[in-house]
This record gives sequence, C-alpha cells and structure tokens, in this order.
Amino acid sequence: MKTIILILITVYSFSLSAQKKSSDSKAPENWFNLSYEKNKIYGVGTERTYTEIKKGRRADTIIVCVLDGGVDQNHEDLKSIMWQNSGEIAGNGIDDDKNGYVDDIFGWNFIGGKNGESVQYDNLEFVRLLRPLAKKYADLNENTIPLTEAEDYAKYKKLDAELQMQLTNNQKTFDQIVNVKKIIDGMKEEIKVQFAIDSVRYSDFKKYKPSENYKKIYLVLSLGIRNETSWNELSTEINKGYEQISAIIKYNLNLEYDSRSIVGDNYEDGTERFYGNADVKGPDASHGTHVAGIIAANRLNSIGILGVAAPVKIMAVRCVPAGDERDKDVANGIRYAVDNGAKIINMSFGKSYSYNKDLVDDAVRYAESKGVLLIHAAGNSHQNNDVKDNFPNDNLGKELDASNWIEVGAISWKRGKEMIAKFSNYGKNEVDVFAPGVDINSCKVDGGYIELSGTSMAAPVCAGVAALIWIYHPEFTPDQVKSIIETASDKSMIKKKVILPGEKKKKVKFGSLCKSGGVVDLYAAFQFADKKK
Repeated sequence: MKTIILILITVYSFSLSAQKKSSDSKAPENWFNLSYEKNKIYGVGTERTYTEIKKGRRADTIIVCVLDGGVDQNHEDLKSIMWQNSGEIAGNGIDDDKNGYVDDIFGWNFIGGKNGESVQYDNLEFVRLLRPLAKKYADLNENTIPLTEAEDYAKYKKLDAELQMQLTNNQKTFDQIVNVKKIIDGMKEEIKVQFAIDSVRYSDFKKYKPSENYKKIYLVLSLGIRNETSWNELSTEINKGYEQISAIIKYNLNLEYDSRSIVGDNYEDGTERFYGNADVKGPDASHGTHVAGIIAANRLNSIGILGVAAPVKIMAVRCVPAGDERDKDVANGIRYAVDNGAKIINMSFGKSYSYNKDLVDDAVRYAESKGVLLIHAAGNSHQNNDVKDNFPNDNLGKELDASNWIEVGAISWKRGKEMIAKFSNYGKNEVDVFAPGVDINSCKVDGGYIELSGTSMAAPVCAGVAALIWIYHPEFTPDQVKSIIETASDKSMIKKKVILPGEKKKKVKFGSLCKSGGVVDLYAAFQFADKKK
C-alpha cells in the first residue's frame, strides 16, 4: 500500500504544482520571446527586436526544416507558413519535379511505406545493435567463443545487461501503474454505489466517504485533486502512463520487433535514398508540431502564439518515431532538406548509441558544403555531453567539428540558481549555448496549444533566432550566423552559480556548462549582425 501511495504522489506531482499560489508558479506568457532588459525574463528578446526592425527593410523568406516525428500542416497557426513544393502537383502520384519523391508537397516521410502506412514505434538504438549479437552469442559464454570474438562478446554482454535492466525497471513501473489503475477503478465503483450514480464527477469524489481499503489513497488524492479538471486528468494521466510504458516494453525494448518491414527499404544499404511516403504528419505529430510553432507560428493572424521568426517557411521531414531514430533516415532527411532549399535544419532528437554515425556525418558535411545550418537539442538526461555520448553530434572525426552546427541546452524562466533546466544536458565543449526550454507554449497537434519542456524546445528557439538573422542578412555563411549567436549571447550569468542539472544542491558557474557561457539573445545578435555587415 505504501508503494501505491508513493506512485500516486509521483503521478500527481503536476497537480500539486499547478495548485501553488506563489507568484512564480507559472511561466509568464510568451516568455521565450521576452527580454531581461524589458521584462526581467531571460527570453531571447524577440518582441524587442521586432519593434526596432525598420519598416520597409528588405527581408528574404527562408526555409527551415523541422526534422522530427511529423508536423501537422493544417494547424491554424502553421498552415499559412508551411513550405509547399511548387514543382509538385498534389495527389497525382507522379514525381513532377523529378527529385525522386512522389507528391512531396510539404516535405517527406522517411519512416513511411509505399502503401501509406507509417512507423509509429521503433526500438531504442542499443536494442538494434544488440539484436544480431544476441542471435550469435545468446547460447554461448566466454569459455566457448573464439578469442578473436572476445570484443564482440563483451559488447553483447554490456548491451544485454542494459536491456535486462531497462526491461526489469519498466515492467516494475508497468505493474505498479496497473495496480494504481485497479485501485482508482475500485474507488470509483465504490462512489457509484454510495451515491447511486453511473459516472463519477469531482463533486462526488469530494463528498465521498471511503471505506477502510481506500482511506489512505483518498487522503493522498485529495491533496492534488481540487477541481473537475484535475479529477478528469487523474484517469488521463494514468492511462497515458499505461500506454507509454506498455509501448516501451512492446516496441522500444523488444528484440523481436523490427519496424522496417513497414518502410520496405533495404535497411543495410546506406546509399539508398528514395523510400518512404509523403505523409509528413504521420500517426503522432505532437512533438514536431510544437517545435514548428516555436520557430515560426504565424505572428500576424491574431490567434494562438507568436513564433520567433517571420517570414519563414516550415519544411516537414519525418524521421523520428516513438523510440530512437535511425541514422539512415536522419542522413536522408538532412540531404532531402538541403536539396530542396532549406537553409536551417532543426533536430530536436538524440540518443546514446549510433548504428552508423559515418552516414550521418557524411550528410552533415554535405549540408556544410551547401551552406546549411544545423541546430541540435543537447538532450534531456541531465548529463555532461563532454563525458557521455549523445548522437548525432558535430564530431566528424580527427578532432574536426562541423562548422555549421549549434548544440543547444535549455534554461528555465526562473532566475538565479534554478535558471538551468533540471533535465538539460550540458558540456563546456559539446554544448554551444543555452536557450529557453521550460514551459514553452506552442502548437498542439490537431489544433490548440500546449506547454512542453525540453531541449527539444530550446533548439527551435535558437533556430528561430538564426532564421531571423539570416532573413535580414542573407549574405552571411552558416558559421558566421553561428558565431554571431554565440558571441552575442547574454553572458551576464557566466560567473553566477546555478544548480547543476541532475543535482539537488551542487552548484557550478553557469559559464562552465557550455562553450559560449551564454544564453541566446536575438536582440543583441541582431545588433551585432547589423554592425558586422
């Protein structure tokens, strides 16, 4: 019973936070576009910048590719700013522009099949790496393998241990969620009987006199449930947790599951480029839609939110499933975006293992050669990327880093020691700059808006900043835009102590957490760019 209570407290921590009345319990509206000088918030100063851009000044529309899990091209705040392939006739089943992709109106889906199906779930990368090793070594031990295969066997043991640990932990969590669900359902049945009703509302829960079996649970729930909204969210969150953990076990960690039959490509052929379909939304475009809104949601339609950059066109390229993205798809996504006119590619995804890093590295070099800027989220594992692997990255081998790459960590809207997002990865060498990434309000798939947090949100803030600089200064190269963003970043916190992500009390200097020691500042960057011209 004690375990169940602890789980309920964890599940409902969001409700408790939402009920706090303190003045800093909710992020200020549009905070990532605000500025410290005007609003005492470490946003990037978008609104301040627009007020000082001279009317009539020449602005070049540029294309920003959202390389992600899909984008809802019909969202009310995105449909007017979606890139559309002028060389293609929609729905005629012909590759009109001869680029190798049929009916690619808004972009392309590299995890879709010719019959219109799309991959929703996939393995984690380490599971894909483990699969062939498990087939070879599962029935062997260190005494029965050739000495020449000792290294491969050691890799198998390491990956298999990781799999067993994750399976055990997730199965334990899944069993606990199932138990919680049974308890909540039992409590609801008791309420129905007590009040002779068919459905349970918050008012019924509030008047309910629990039996001995449910007294402790009721007390815990009463702390977090204060209205009809939070009562309804109880079942929603439990069901969401059930579905997420179930998918992790069934797909992400399942050695027997391989999604590639849906795509229908020859996965081992890294040179293969022309596969997939034109469905850029896919089965779950929630993440990519949110990212796209941050970059460029329509600023002139008087609805919804304000994206960072205008005028921008969003190209949607789908290559990220619920699981780890595949290097082949990422590489092809980058090449597609480059070949079809994107100047900036936002990549809000990452993983701890890489199946074919060279394939992605070649695509990064290709983008570099064509003058395309890549902006990548640093990750949400509160780890030091200087020490632990995070892929993809700008390390191209032989101590050579891509000049067209910006790695972005996340900050909160809170000031002082809590400024760095608790989840954000960091690294004095591997992370270039920080940007707003906590409680960011942006577009929700199928309409509406939602607040999400992650370096996945910080990267598109930076992408929007880069886009706006380039819109008014098309003469700059990717490395110049990168340099401007880093040089002009707000370094007022560089010597201040902040809580190290993943730690509760340990404090470090902000400047030790990224290469530039600063937070993206569009206003300063724009001024710097004007002077540099």
